[in-house]
Amino acid sequence: MDSLTQIILGAAAGEVVLGKKIGNRAMLWGAVGGTIPDLDVLGGLFLSNIDNVAFHRGISHSIFFSIVGALLFGWLVHLIYKNPHHKWIAVAGKTVAAILVISALQFLFTRFFPGNYVPLGIVGLITGLILYFNVKKRYFNNQWKAPTASIRDWQWLFFWSLITHPLLDCFTMYGTQLFAPFSNVRVAWSTISVADPMYTVPFLICLIIASRYRDNLNKRKFWNYLGIGLSSAYMLFTVFNKQRVNNVFSTALKKQNVPVERFITNASILNNILWNCTAETKDHYYLAQYSLFDKGDVVFSKIKKNHEMLQGLDTDRTLQTLKWFSDGYFTINELESGFQLSDLRFGTFSGKGKGPDDFLFRFKLREISEGNYYLEEAAGGPPEGQAKDLMPRLWKRMKGI
Repeated sequence: MDSLTQIILGAAAGEVVLGKKIGNRAMLWGAVGGTIPDLDVLGGLFLSNIDNVAFHRGISHSIFFSIVGALLFGWLVHLIYKNPHHKWIAVAGKTVAAILVISALQFLFTRFFPGNYVPLGIVGLITGLILYFNVKKRYFNNQWKAPTASIRDWQWLFFWSLITHPLLDCFTMYGTQLFAPFSNVRVAWSTISVADPMYTVPFLICLIIASRYRDNLNKRKFWNYLGIGLSSAYMLFTVFNKQRVNNVFSTALKKQNVPVERFITNASILNNILWNCTAETKDHYYLAQYSLFDKGDVVFSKIKKNHEMLQGLDTDRTLQTLKWFSDGYFTINELESGFQLSDLRFGTFSGKGKGPDDFLFRFKLREISEGNYYLEEAAGGPPEGQAKDLMPRLWKRMKGI
């Protein structure tokens, strides 16, 4: 899911493990652990576009990494607090954490306020002021002491803050390579969107309240577990909701005599009310959207697979990777210099597949030599200039038809 949610979950996990012993520092380091797997986005700085697609949510989101990373990061933090300059290291750590929070919020602001950086600037200013006064009060009053946690305590904290990250991502459509490096199978249960405020906001509120009770361990524990409980209850709701939605789509496909071979569903961004369905037949895909508030029948739109355009290209590594990434749910559109492969698992903006720009995940490929293609662009989200229309259209469709 989005980085802010992962930071919150990591902080809550850190609180469960070490909150009683080291207070808010457990939340801080848990938040750091919770965001470490998402640092795989830095792969885009040195990997090719296609390698970056395969790398994201790969080894860094695996059980293997959670174990090895816990041993390494736990040892490093224990070493840091043994350093005579640990106070300044802690200040640097909080600064990095603040930057990570602002970066995580950018994901949401670019969707709610596209092209408007004022809200993000205000949040950045507030975060900076909070950081300044917190650091001044905590580290420069001659009362600050290093935590008494053992190396095993730190390693246990990092294990839980790391492992909960990919486990949460397993509930999204994107999924994770949970068993890497031993298997590249993506675990994706697809019950929740990559960003859902109904999961995140109550969790965040409870965590903030818990952090304010420095000397009342019972209230601190209550609010932290309440946040975990509320978010877990909502996640359980998404599991049952997906089963209900799957039944709706399955019934509609049978009623309309669609010779479906398989189908996949996923919740649209920021909610669990509006769902997308992609149903596969021999030569076509049937696309539809369904809101929990819909009163009419599900209406499917048919688009061609165009997979025949890839005949003779089975050995091309770029195409093999994209086929694997999309789990075979893709359509092809011809372009002047190559073609576009659209990943249908994430649905479309209109629910109908109205042309190449209507698909959420789009990969533009350019032929560099006969039978060899280069991933020129990987796009996720609305095309340029259409972001402002996304939220009003989404809200309107959520209300049902």
